[in-house]
Amino acid sequence: MRRARITSENGGFYHVISRIIERRRILGDHEKEVFRSIMRQVAGFCGVKVLTWSAMSSHWHILLYVPPREPVSDEIFVERLGFLYKPVDVKEVAGKLAEYRENGLVASAELLKEQYTYRMYDLGEFCKTLKQRFSQYYNRHNGRSGPLWEQRYKSILIEGDGRAIQAVGAYIDLNAVRAGQVSDPKDYRFCGYAEAVGGSPQARSGIESIVDWFGTAKSWSEAAAQYRSYLFIRGETGEDEQGRLLRPGFSAERVAEVLKSGGKLPLQDALRCRVKYFTDGVALGSAEFVEAVFLKHRGLFGQKRTAGARPMSDADWGGLCTLRNYRLAPTG
Repeated sequence: MRRARITSENGGFYHVISRIIERRRILGDHEKEVFRSIMRQVAGFCGVKVLTWSAMSSHWHILLYVPPREPVSDEIFVERLGFLYKPVDVKEVAGKLAEYRENGLVASAELLKEQYTYRMYDLGEFCKTLKQRFSQYYNRHNGRSGPLWEQRYKSILIEGDGRAIQAVGAYIDLNAVRAGQVSDPKDYRFCGYAEAVGGSPQARSGIESIVDWFGTAKSWSEAAAQYRSYLFIRGETGEDEQGRLLRPGFSAERVAEVLKSGGKLPLQDALRCRVKYFTDGVALGSAEFVEAVFLKHRGLFGQKRTAGARPMSDADWGGLCTLRNYRLAPTG
């Protein structure tokens, strides 16, 4: 049975994850590049902001900001149509809209817009459109039919606070490093950080939004230096009791080297990430934030559950908590 998703009514940040059916590793470089292009188009249409992202061979991650729903002017409406629809189709809709306005048919004009604007400022519609459009591309170019994705997407509500946003952003941009595919996140071009380093204005804007919480970057070069330092600090590898590496990551020497080359962030403990916090946590942030989410959605939890906030372990997370209750299925 599908469970209700936890979302914010007044805009919010989300970590969204979706996997290929049967977790097949079928996304190559070309498919990942197409995914990036479609993701940007859908984000532009929906009026949401991708802070960072990562596309792997079997799944993808997006750190997304969905603004509060607001009226869309005719000018912005037509501009957003251009992200998803052909120029001839946009011209036709814009012509009808202008005709209705000229003839004082306000209700008809608003009804026409509503056929498209209901999909804007909406997490579910963003994910639905992104997955549908990519599926159509993939099936068409590979001579296949049928579903491409495994179940519904996962979404975790993230507190709009620097610690939570930065932690999730680093988790996403370090995906390829943890998978052992690259030794430096800038070398994996299918993530937000590498896309930003490559010069994409949209990607740079997303990274700058993450770094903005640090409060000191006055330019992209400063934001890039700060975020890179943060990634390496968070991506430092750990060892078990036998001295074996827990996962691919950066050595202490490598982290020190990056910091010495221009990192301006204060040193923090290494990220010993436990994936479930970022994929199954349901909500993540300060104890107060998670507790508020729990109380608002109290009916979704068992009667024996007396509190919502659960402190994150395995590292010094600066007080971050998660709403961990695996009886509440975040994916539905």
